[in-house]
Amino acid sequence: MPIANPTLANDPAAITALAEAVCAGTTISSSDALELLSVDEASPAGAALFAGAQRIRDHFIGKTLKCCSVLNVKAGNCSENCSYCAQASGVAATTYQKHKFLPDEDIRQAASSAAANGAQALGLVAAWWGVKEGSQLDMVCDAVKSLKDAGGVRPDVNLGILESQHCADRLRQAGVAVYGHNLETARSFFDNICTTHSYEERLKTVQYIKQSGMGLCSGGIFGMGESPAQRVEFLEQLRFLEPDMIPLNFLNPIAGTKLGHLAPLPAGDGFVTLATARFMLPDRNLMAAGGKEVVFADRLGEIFKTGINAVMVGNYLTTLGTAPEFWVEAARRHGLRMPRTVTAISPPGGGCAERAEQPGRASAA
Repeated sequence: MPIANPTLANDPAAITALAEAVCAGTTISSSDALELLSVDEASPAGAALFAGAQRIRDHFIGKTLKCCSVLNVKAGNCSENCSYCAQASGVAATTYQKHKFLPDEDIRQAASSAAANGAQALGLVAAWWGVKEGSQLDMVCDAVKSLKDAGGVRPDVNLGILESQHCADRLRQAGVAVYGHNLETARSFFDNICTTHSYEERLKTVQYIKQSGMGLCSGGIFGMGESPAQRVEFLEQLRFLEPDMIPLNFLNPIAGTKLGHLAPLPAGDGFVTLATARFMLPDRNLMAAGGKEVVFADRLGEIFKTGINAVMVGNYLTTLGTAPEFWVEAARRHGLRMPRTVTAISPPGGGCAERAEQPGRASAA
């Protein structure tokens, strides 16, 4: 990866000083962030980058992790053409079973499993354009109330584009704590991954979410062909929006999708990208989410060195995740604490009926 200015990228002392400046309230520049993305993971500068990212996390966030799970409440047959997604229009379902909106009983069972696996929240995710007023919104609100009544986990949703402010307000009144709506990538790259809706529609949905009083969960995906400068552009947009939680995903190239031909990011690139995100977003909750098993493989346990403070536990929407006991041990090795005791090991939702695996045995995204 090209170095914008070799001074910072090759200077461990300068990186350490930058981390201390961030802890003191300094906002790093785009040029500094671009240089950090150029750091060689295995170099002394890399060691300083990871130490600095952990210093920033511990200063602003602390050592207790946040954990959540997701449930694919409506799988497949999506109208949108997002190029990374196995549920996109025209893509054959090879890693999951399509189904209509799940009944309340299944949602309550998933909530129980998520809590047993250490999750604080369960996000209800649906494959469609978004939420429209009328019977669809009523159905979603009923599901949220069922999840809230089940207890054990916080009721979150990720339901796509919001048609109106009224939709957001209804969801808030139904009990939604956090609405997840990813930007996915930089504005300058978005048309390369989706053409059935616009970046502006996503930003408008974010506006509705914030105005409703719901918490905002918004992040994106690395490794879709974007440039280092576009990664910085994307992180700058998140810095402006100030989401409560930022899920940082990595492309899992699934056969049949438009990006299925791409290779996963190298692990070193992934580690450096996460650490750079911590420097840019020092006081935000940063979650390592989808694709981490594919990118980091048998090095997945090192992920906390990057300064992240949250993980998605269990299965994803269409692929396997990581067994929760793995995160208990990985967190302990890095001096971090899980938010709650893991009392069971079971499929915590997603779209896969199989048990989550230990790293190196199953792919996930």
